[in-house]
Amino acid sequence: MTDAFAPFALGPVTLPNRFIRSGANEMMAHDSLPTKSLLEFHRRLAAGGVGMTTLAYVAVSPDGRTFESQGVMSQESLRHYAAIADAVHFEGGLVSAQITHAGSFVQHKQLSTKRAMSASGGLDMMGLMQGRFFQRQMDKADMAQVRGEFVQAAKLAREAGIDAVELHMGHGYLLNQYISPLSNHRRDTYGGSAENRARYPAEVLAAVKDAVGSDIAVLAKINLYDGVPKGAQVEDAVVTAKVMEQAGVDMLVLSGGRNIEAPWEIFHSKMPLAEMARQLPGLKNKLQFTALKFAQPKGIHFSELYFLEAARKVRAAVKCGLGYVGGAIAMDAAQQVLDEGFEAIVMARALVHDPALVSLFREDPHFRSACDACNRCVASMYTPQGTHCMVTMNDLPAEWNRIPAAAA
Repeated sequence: MTDAFAPFALGPVTLPNRFIRSGANEMMAHDSLPTKSLLEFHRRLAAGGVGMTTLAYVAVSPDGRTFESQGVMSQESLRHYAAIADAVHFEGGLVSAQITHAGSFVQHKQLSTKRAMSASGGLDMMGLMQGRFFQRQMDKADMAQVRGEFVQAAKLAREAGIDAVELHMGHGYLLNQYISPLSNHRRDTYGGSAENRARYPAEVLAAVKDAVGSDIAVLAKINLYDGVPKGAQVEDAVVTAKVMEQAGVDMLVLSGGRNIEAPWEIFHSKMPLAEMARQLPGLKNKLQFTALKFAQPKGIHFSELYFLEAARKVRAAVKCGLGYVGGAIAMDAAQQVLDEGFEAIVMARALVHDPALVSLFREDPHFRSACDACNRCVASMYTPQGTHCMVTMNDLPAEWNRIPAAAA
């Protein structure tokens, strides 16, 4: 039996236990700088026993942002991310930065180019909301530029004292726009087969690994499946995992679903679309959430370990580290994941509900999280306080979410 609370090696670093807080957007950045709220959010997770906590959705460049205020890894933000790393380390935990590029998944108008870039050209589904009707296919120069931005972001993360980087290759962001057949319609060596579609993300990962891999761990989040007809299936994920293993990944975090087409697949429970619409007023948002309401399956419901069957197929195909995410809300479920050969248990919503959950698991192996997967924490992202549990609520002052993390 694998000891969930024993230290384990992840690439060049050692985690104090096998519990990782998943990268899940906190919306705790202001003017693209991480805030005091983000520092306190992750400090509490480390104090609550998490082995490593993940700073979610840090853009590698201003054009890589989905949201206008989204955090960007830069020289300007470096000292603020360093302050967060120091706070997490003080509590005995490690910290990872999930670095990402939105590609065409952009919800603001501050792009430096007329069209957002993606794996392929065509209609820009998210840009329609911003008056951008078409996206452009990345050329070799674009690909080299973005690869360099990921490398630079990883180097800055290392300089900030961050212990790992996680390249986001899931949920419909740029690297996933290459992997998924929903987005990738290229006819060159970066399109077509599942192996070709994974080629560019693997090149980015290999470049990051070569730049920082001797000092910090390099992870990647991938989709097990898109959850959409004609989207990527688990067989594609097996191919992607093998390609990333060859590129040198230290751990793959296994998720699923796409933000535009099937966000409910990420959470495996219904989205609070009406509440999300209230948090984001305006006709455009109302139309967006109305469309999602009609698309959302009526029979979807939460079940524990909902990705496990698909994740087992990846486990059987690769030897690299795998972090299981999806419905582990009790210690017996977490132990099952480890005993089936996964290296880490990766959680998000249950830790939003209670940041001390890992300590509670340690104290009582029969403890179960009271999180009911209502997903109201997803809607809470758009409140002034950022992501918090709408049941247990948030005691952090809203003004903290406008103060840079390293500010006195």
